[in-house]
Amino acid sequence: MNQPSQPEEPRLTPRPVDRPSVDPAEAATFGRPRGVEGAFDRLYAPGSSNGEKLITKPPAPESLAEAFGRPPGAENVVLQRPGDDNGGPVEVPEPALWSNGGDPWRDPGAAAVLGSPALEAGDDEDGDTERPRGAMLSLPEVLLGRRVKPVALALLGVICLVIGAAGGLVGWWVASTGNALTGEATISEAEAGKERAPGSVADIARRVSPAVISIEVVSGQSGSVGSGVVIDPQGYALTNNHVISLATSDPQAKITAVFTDGTRTQAKVVGTDPKTDLAVLKVAVANPTVIQIGKSADLQPGDSVIAVGSPLGLQNTVTAGIVSALHRPITAQGENGEAPVTYDAIQTDAPINHGNSGGALVDSTGALIGINSSIRTDADNGQGGSIGIGFAIPADDAIKIARALISDGQVKHADIGINAASVSADTSEGAQVLNVADGGPAARAGIAEGDVITKVGDRMVRNAPELTVAVRAHNIGDVVPVQLVRQGRPLVIDVTLSSD
Repeated sequence: MNQPSQPEEPRLTPRPVDRPSVDPAEAATFGRPRGVEGAFDRLYAPGSSNGEKLITKPPAPESLAEAFGRPPGAENVVLQRPGDDNGGPVEVPEPALWSNGGDPWRDPGAAAVLGSPALEAGDDEDGDTERPRGAMLSLPEVLLGRRVKPVALALLGVICLVIGAAGGLVGWWVASTGNALTGEATISEAEAGKERAPGSVADIARRVSPAVISIEVVSGQSGSVGSGVVIDPQGYALTNNHVISLATSDPQAKITAVFTDGTRTQAKVVGTDPKTDLAVLKVAVANPTVIQIGKSADLQPGDSVIAVGSPLGLQNTVTAGIVSALHRPITAQGENGEAPVTYDAIQTDAPINHGNSGGALVDSTGALIGINSSIRTDADNGQGGSIGIGFAIPADDAIKIARALISDGQVKHADIGINAASVSADTSEGAQVLNVADGGPAARAGIAEGDVITKVGDRMVRNAPELTVAVRAHNIGDVVPVQLVRQGRPLVIDVTLSSD
């Protein structure tokens, strides 16, 4: 029994292909060229259909083809051919383009080609084949064998000289500039003595130093050193008494004067004045340099001064400073038990040390205005160095005493005939009389013990040393008014000074 057939289910149709729209700009860029239907395996040339032969280059311009092309009838002739033995060209068939010797890059359509090189393959192009050499000439044959022309020899000599000179110059330049640490220095030098104007310290020292001597005193194992100043053409020299005191106490002592030029000569003592620490020597030398004498009375504090001498045995030493003070009474202990030394000093800050004693203190003109004598030191034993406080005997007093010593061998000072001590009280300041010498000038004038002397003549008296220098500033026999205080009452007494 036939089964009834089932109705067929409807079949599904293929889905429609989604073809998006093509952008005309992209189609023009990436689409097939116009007229090409198949794949991109052929090029399109305008005016030809697909598959036709392409013309890869245009024909040469007529002018260039005429200038560089083969002439008519020379289609198979190259530009250059090797010659034969007679100089004529050799016909060599041009190799095929596909041969091993052909140019693989040759354009078969070119109007001209380059042929083979002018030399044959076996010619000596690179110089490998040895050529015969001429005979080598010895030096005598060159110079004397007349094998070389004289002009050539002269030219060769000139060339050698030029090469040698050039080599020497190069060597000198390399030697002078090769080492950065050595070479020729270029030093700027100042004119000598540019700062040594007239009146400078150097100029004064040059003029004064020959007149200043170094004094050496030797007695057995003992000795001393100091300085001196030549003040007279006959060889008289002024110095300090304490410099030559060893010679005055010992007749065997020897005094030697040493000049700046190294001359050494013996010196003799002419006279001494222990009270003012001055002495005069005479040196055995002909025509010595003499110092110019100035006036110490014209000095003022602040004036420039120069000290010349031999401090600590160092000869020809020059130091400079100023006048620190004037009329500074100085008292020092006498030598060998002698009377104390007292003088009216010039104070200076020019460095003065032991050995400067007896040397010159000069002003800005080089004139002698003082004899260096002592220093103030802060050492307990008095052996310390300079602290800028030095003292010199004024030249006015020193020359006066020197003249007396040279003429008489001794000197006398004015004396008032009292012993005094420094005092400082509420009512008075001066020198108090401790005792009065019987029959002396003070006793005859009526000065009594206990009186305080405050002025002698025009000089103020503030202490005992100043009383001594004030009296010695006058001559023996002068009548001097003395101002004093007695029991609180001021008095003025005229005193006639006598000799000490």
